[in-house]
Amino acid sequence: MEQIDPSYSVHFDRVIDQAGRHSDKLNHLAIEIAHVAEEDDLLMFLDADAFPIADPMPLITDSLTKAPLLAVRRAENNNDRQPHPCFCVTTVGTWRRLPGDWSAGYKWMAGGGYRVTDVGGNLLRQLELTQTPWIELLRSNRKGLDPVFFSVYGDVVYHHGAGSRARAFTRGHNHLAPKPLLPVAGVPVARQLTRWANGGRRVAWRRRAEKRQGRQAQEVYAKIAQGGSDWLREIL
Repeated sequence: MEQIDPSYSVHFDRVIDQAGRHSDKLNHLAIEIAHVAEEDDLLMFLDADAFPIADPMPLITDSLTKAPLLAVRRAENNNDRQPHPCFCVTTVGTWRRLPGDWSAGYKWMAGGGYRVTDVGGNLLRQLELTQTPWIELLRSNRKGLDPVFFSVYGDVVYHHGAGSRARAFTRGHNHLAPKPLLPVAGVPVARQLTRWANGGRRVAWRRRAEKRQGRQAQEVYAKIAQGGSDWLREIL
């Protein structure tokens, strides 16, 4: 556990002390579960900032009759292709056979024409190499408070988006950056001056965006903590 009061341990059957990268801890949890679970047992990954807003079992049951793995795909994050661990369900047997691996490493072509990797990259490659189909759970609240954060997937799972951090920034936000200024033709120093100006404008824009996201995250969390569903109507 990290950043969690130890007193909450009494609410769980088993608590595992971990350290390292997010993907490493996910892989370690899967190792612990697979050691004691049966082949047909369900294996669910759910990020700390995600939770179901409706009974997920009908979706899970239906999806696993069509493919051996169901997971969120954050297409809104600059066309991410990989399964995302904010919500992913498969069976222990499938995870063993692949074998499953949440590590980054394998790259794919993102929007904008450049290659990226992230958590879940190697799992995507395992699915490709083994020709294993998977159900992609996409964002269902197309118009929200933010193009990436505060997302609902398949009308079943909410994902706050910034994890346990006070604020975060994603590839999906980059397209909102101000368009760069063009240098004035015929002025020798214009190119360098324009480059400096564009850098300063982008830094200032990002700071404003992160501040706004942090404020929104706190406001949404406060409404969630109050209970009820008013916050969800605003998200949707």
